[in-house]
Amino acid sequence: MSSLLYRLGRAVVRTRAWVLVAWLALLAVLGGGALVFQQGMQTSLEIPGAESQEALDHLNNVFPQMTGSRAQMVFTVPEGEHVDDPQVREAFEGLIDRVSEWDGVGTVMSPLDELVANQVSEDRRTGIINMQFDFPPLDVPDQVKNDLLAEAQALEAELGPGASVHVGGDIYANAMPELGATEAVGVVVALMVLLLLLRSLIAAVMPLVTAFVGVGVSMTIVLLTTAFTEVSSAAPMLGMMLGLAVGIDYSLFIVSRHREQLAAGVGVTESIARSVATAGSAVIFAGMTVIIALLALAVPGITFLTTMGVLAGVSIAIGVAVALTIIPALLSFAGERLRPTKVRRRRRQRRARRSFALAWVRGVTKAPLVTIVVVIAGLGLCTLPMADLKLSVPDAGSQPVGTPARDTYDHIAAEFGPGFNSPLMVTTDIIGSTDPLGQVNGIADEIRAMPGVAAVPMATPNPTIDTGIIQVVPTTGGEADETADLVHRLRAMSPHFEEEYGAGIAVTGVTAIGIDLSEKLFDALLPFAVIVVGLTLVLLAMVFRSVWVPVKAALGYLLSVGATFGAVAFVFNQGHLTGPLNVSHVGGVISFMPILLMAILFGLAMDYEVFLVSRMREEYSHHGDAKRAIESGFTNVAPVVVAAAVIMISVFAAFVPHGDSNIKPIAFGLAVGVFVDAFVVRMTLVPAVMALLGDKAWWLPRWLARRLPSLDVEGEALQHELRLADWPGNDEVVSARGLSVHDDRGEQVVGGVDIHLHPGGVLAVESESDAGSALLHALGGRVRTVRGDVRVAGMLLPQRARAVRSRTALVQCRTSEAPAVEVRRAIADGVRLVLLDEVDSIADSQQRHELAYLLTSSSTPDGAPVSFVLTYTNPGLVADLLPDHRVDVLRLSARPALFAGRLQEV
Repeated sequence: MSSLLYRLGRAVVRTRAWVLVAWLALLAVLGGGALVFQQGMQTSLEIPGAESQEALDHLNNVFPQMTGSRAQMVFTVPEGEHVDDPQVREAFEGLIDRVSEWDGVGTVMSPLDELVANQVSEDRRTGIINMQFDFPPLDVPDQVKNDLLAEAQALEAELGPGASVHVGGDIYANAMPELGATEAVGVVVALMVLLLLLRSLIAAVMPLVTAFVGVGVSMTIVLLTTAFTEVSSAAPMLGMMLGLAVGIDYSLFIVSRHREQLAAGVGVTESIARSVATAGSAVIFAGMTVIIALLALAVPGITFLTTMGVLAGVSIAIGVAVALTIIPALLSFAGERLRPTKVRRRRRQRRARRSFALAWVRGVTKAPLVTIVVVIAGLGLCTLPMADLKLSVPDAGSQPVGTPARDTYDHIAAEFGPGFNSPLMVTTDIIGSTDPLGQVNGIADEIRAMPGVAAVPMATPNPTIDTGIIQVVPTTGGEADETADLVHRLRAMSPHFEEEYGAGIAVTGVTAIGIDLSEKLFDALLPFAVIVVGLTLVLLAMVFRSVWVPVKAALGYLLSVGATFGAVAFVFNQGHLTGPLNVSHVGGVISFMPILLMAILFGLAMDYEVFLVSRMREEYSHHGDAKRAIESGFTNVAPVVVAAAVIMISVFAAFVPHGDSNIKPIAFGLAVGVFVDAFVVRMTLVPAVMALLGDKAWWLPRWLARRLPSLDVEGEALQHELRLADWPGNDEVVSARGLSVHDDRGEQVVGGVDIHLHPGGVLAVESESDAGSALLHALGGRVRTVRGDVRVAGMLLPQRARAVRSRTALVQCRTSEAPAVEVRRAIADGVRLVLLDEVDSIADSQQRHELAYLLTSSSTPDGAPVSFVLTYTNPGLVADLLPDHRVDVLRLSARPALFAGRLQEV
């Protein structure tokens, strides 16, 4: 990966102008397509397989007038008048007649209609006019909304002084969250942090530019997606929030690495390539973890949530792509202007930052057990409010005060009760009934007598008399636990109605769908957490070759999630700090918040984990001192991680005061989650745990090490290649310096070997054990447990082992029926290095004679000389095979005690 990214960095530098043009062209094309083809956002809460969804789909077929978008007009007449007064009735019925003539209007029900009940308050001064439209809930024309508001104002004027008229309902739901001035504050804070860290205006602006380009591309993709599928109205804001945060952070890691290397005297082009290769590898890993977690949002099987996760994942992928391409191009254009000039001053500033980081890490690791206990106890205390966390689908009551939908909601709740804003729809099959009206009325009467039911305003068959519809008003609002209990009790009555009337019931409606959605998402939290935590363990074990580091990271992630959920419940469920945070509604938070928060926080947590612990691991591999590795690794990375976390927190927090009611708890949770995870868990708990574990932190069972692939996110392999770029400086086929090969237990099988094999040469390896075979497997790229400096066919091992395997041939003489034939076949295929294992085991004289000839003079079809490395244990049996010239002999001594393990062949 690092080698590929190194080449990518150099390629971008060469074509920097075309890279920028390509991104701008892509943005223009996607933007134009979005303007032409986008269909607008829709928040459709479809839950495949749920009873409420199936009943609603059926109702849409048999009684579509009841399933379109809904509006409510609630009016209160002046003191001393009543809804059924002739002049009042004439006024609102005139409005009903006018609205009924509009295009797209299904039904408009008078509060005095004989088909409905309980639509007039007890004091008979307030009535509700219910309206059904044929439009989808979020696709009602603005003209219709404005005309309804005008009709409401006209009715209020006609009713006289003291009257009030409000109009609301789902047609006034916000289709697209709007950006406010506070979001720009987050970007300004991010710029200030970048300036403080990078000390260069040009360098500080670059991450912002790439983030804006990435957000622009991802937003146009979201809009284009609406032409093919339904996209939630929360998706654009979520994508923008994530795109800004990760776009700035990922670019920051690359730019800061570039500046460090320039200060060390590295050339501009070389520094850009190395920055992309090293920091870029970590960026790809961090981005992949976020994307995988977002894709795991498909676990609950809810369409709109899956779509949201995919689109958010696309935003992250684009953020990674722009960081790896646009940033190198901009760095190349900036050239030498980014090289620090005031070296002494900058060194003092860097030393000051590192001194504070050193003091911090020494403080938290001085008594690691105390630090661990304090952090866990503190985060556990912050998690306690999580017991009050309540999930729901926010209705009009969550909209800002003063909006038509919120004012109508509050007025209905005050005059009729909260349940009138959250009616349930009960359906029953009456197609086979001999008394359909009696069946509907009988079920309605039994439901009316149930506790928790405030009213049954309507009970009627549909026009084709095959389905009965009963509207049920609960005594509590849609977010209350009592309403969910009523839904479950109604469904539990279905067998009784089946026995009594020959047909059961189904409960549906927006409220029932919201309850089903919340419960399904809550049930999905555990399997989702298992997937995410399991992914944490596997990925980090691959990166750090350790058991305890992944376990510590996963447990720290769970602590962060618990504290975050506690903070969300503290504000949005318990009602604290609602004024400063501009929270207009205290109650249930949007039902997909927990699972979405867990997905995003997982990726961000692994981001900081990788950048911190990977540097500790790198330091530990140099000197093996665990305490020194923690301190030096922490102090080198802490300033960048702090800056990245502050930027993330600023961007997320900026969406809270002026955020959409759906986005607000998510943005708040992410801001709190990043703060807790970055500063409390990663920068306090992690060093303390690492100090407590000491050398054991890097322990990995050998059986697991064999099965886990290794990920190089810090570019160690690239550093090895760069260090040996000019070695050995000649045309040797095999060059080895201090070569050692190890078995699966980490024990050394071959050690301290130096090899210099020229084209056409023969190296004879004499060994009294399996060490010779191990050496051949290593030179052929068949094992990765190789240490030292080794170059075969121009490629370094072990990082280019795959390419080496394709350019070499390994012949097992003991098991081969015709070794010479295999050698000829390999040479005919263009192989220039043939590895012969146990040549002294060849007994066939014909094969020995032919092989002796091949060792003497062999060349590929294009005339290139062929080199050989062969092993044997009995020198007396190979004298006739070895040519008199061009032979080097290498003798390996046996160490039986070291061969307890086995070589793990690739």
